[in-house]
Amino acid sequence: MTLLTPDRAGGRPSPGTDPAPGLAPLTTELGILFGGDYNPEQWDPAVWREDVRLMRQAGVNLVTVGVFSWSRYEPQPGVRDFAWMDEVLDLLHAHGIAVDLATPTASPPPWLGNLHPETLPVDADGVRLGWGSRNQFSPASRVYREHALAITRDLVERYAEHPAVRMWHVGNEFGQVCHGEESAVAFRGWLRERYGSLTALNEAWGTSVWSQHYGRWEEITPPRRAPYHLNPTQVLDFRRYSSDALRSLFREQRDLIREIDPVRPVTTNFMGFFALVDYWSWAEDLDVVADDAYPDPTDPHAASTSALTHDLMRSLGRGRPWVLMEQAAGAVSWRPHNLTKSPGRSRLESLQAVARGADAICFFQWRAATKGPERFHSAMLPHAGPETRAHQGVRRLGADLARLRPVVGSRVGARVAILFDWPSWWASQGEALPTDRLDALAQLRSWYRPLWEDGVAVDVARPGQDLSGYDVVLAPQLYLLTEPAADTLREHVARGGTLVLGPFGGVADESAHVRTGRFPALLRDVVGVSGEEWVPLPDDGAEVVWAAAAPGRPGSFRAEVLGELLRSEGAEVLASFRGGHLDGAPAITRHRRPGSGAAWYVGTVPPQDALADVVRQALAEAGVEGAAPAVRLPGVEVVRRGDALFVLNHGRGTVRVRVEDLLPGSSVPPRHPGSEVVDLLTGLPPAAGEVVLAADDAVVLIERNS
Repeated sequence: MTLLTPDRAGGRPSPGTDPAPGLAPLTTELGILFGGDYNPEQWDPAVWREDVRLMRQAGVNLVTVGVFSWSRYEPQPGVRDFAWMDEVLDLLHAHGIAVDLATPTASPPPWLGNLHPETLPVDADGVRLGWGSRNQFSPASRVYREHALAITRDLVERYAEHPAVRMWHVGNEFGQVCHGEESAVAFRGWLRERYGSLTALNEAWGTSVWSQHYGRWEEITPPRRAPYHLNPTQVLDFRRYSSDALRSLFREQRDLIREIDPVRPVTTNFMGFFALVDYWSWAEDLDVVADDAYPDPTDPHAASTSALTHDLMRSLGRGRPWVLMEQAAGAVSWRPHNLTKSPGRSRLESLQAVARGADAICFFQWRAATKGPERFHSAMLPHAGPETRAHQGVRRLGADLARLRPVVGSRVGARVAILFDWPSWWASQGEALPTDRLDALAQLRSWYRPLWEDGVAVDVARPGQDLSGYDVVLAPQLYLLTEPAADTLREHVARGGTLVLGPFGGVADESAHVRTGRFPALLRDVVGVSGEEWVPLPDDGAEVVWAAAAPGRPGSFRAEVLGELLRSEGAEVLASFRGGHLDGAPAITRHRRPGSGAAWYVGTVPPQDALADVVRQALAEAGVEGAAPAVRLPGVEVVRRGDALFVLNHGRGTVRVRVEDLLPGSSVPPRHPGSEVVDLLTGLPPAAGEVVLAADDAVVLIERNS
């Protein structure tokens, strides 16, 4: 098995470049792709014919097939049964439905675990897990990989020339972790590649602490259950290794597919801000980025959280259109209490993904299962059949997506980047830190929220990548900060950009060793402030008082979770702590130097309104506005994609917005003969120059020649 050390290269493509065609050949032909997972092996062939008929009526033009079909393809070792899939693919092709054909390797058949128990994963307690569910494999298992490659080769050789197959899908939701002996051997190999010698490893891991020095490679194991805290660098490296092990597994199957079929794109389904895989290191391996998104209907911030995740997917693909591979048409079945969502909400969430760069909208799954663990998971075609509110909503969405063909291939332009790094996230959530309440992902979402509310387009960026295309860079939480990544931030400010840096940033190096000296050690000169102590705050927080010239509301606010004992080294103090251990210490600062940009430092966790004040002021000073700066209505999302302006109402009431506020200089009726503003979803101009949006409704405005 070949494993990979973590990638350190980042960067955006040069203007106008596109490293791969991605979805373009398929969407140029079919428009926005619409469909979902299809599991015909669960149904009698007579049902297949009803399925394709109903798919066509709903506007479905793409289905993912074969994700969990291994035991059907190979009921016994070496036995192959593809006849049923031959019939399925022929039927789908005859009805004009394209296929994203999956390798079935996410869930091996029971016989593999029975005959080869070494293929099964081992948890951190040393317990070997069994079969009877799914994902029951160790990424390090050579036997598993051999069987996975064998079934993949036979599958691809059989169907590479089938006209229905338009895309390949490797595995499903990679996220398996194993702490067993075969994984230990692979982990040691990864460490040898990373460090080269035990001397270097002992230095990186700080094994002089707690008598952990390693004299032989064989002494090193994955982090397992231990009497007390584990070595933080060992844990961090194992997370890096686990992501790379899965990546090498994906690459093995992808390379085999490309060997047989070099034409069709290859993808797999990501899972948003998923904790077990570093998607930055995977991004260049996929021809098309795809994501599974299941926002929680109980989350009041679900719309902004989903928008951030969609921006991540677009950014992973360097701006190219991406695939929403899975979502729920109604309720899921895996939360303790599964609230459903209306067809209108489902439609709105799909349109939000299109607004943020998706050219494919798919669901799990087409037909609701009647057996197995997912029998109560919603589907495009529910148990009650096609004459249902849910299925009529699916048909409406299919018609909407067909009308949005003019946006296919267009991009979302952003002047703001928000930084996020998986290893930094992992390290910041470890054991034995000043607090376990500083949630890096919660910080990211809080900082993003005012941008979403104001219609400001945002790319998610990897620390260390080229930032030259951005005016403002937000870094809510960069616990780990390398010198090259710090240099890109310094260069960004030096050429006139704005940086906003959050608390507990620049604390540690790549090995999670705390940097000595006053913090943030690598950026003191940039932010004009330095600190000597991280101070967890009591449950009722700490008072912070705005200075007279600060961007916030007059008065004070209660900071939460963490403060820092700071002093200004040239920065303007915009807010200070009052009382307690941090009395008089700066909490929020801004540093400007002649000929350069501005660096803001937020040395605590402000409440949402105070944080929004800071972010908005930083953007205003940088001259960054939203897609429709005159429109700021609660729950209303405004996104520009190419020439189209998406306006989505996530609120509970009807809103009215003038077209001139959305598209300054435009009017209805048009001022200039030969041009008009229309809603692509209806083909009609807004009545009386006003957009009226009920709850869960949307318009997609475009100004065009009539």
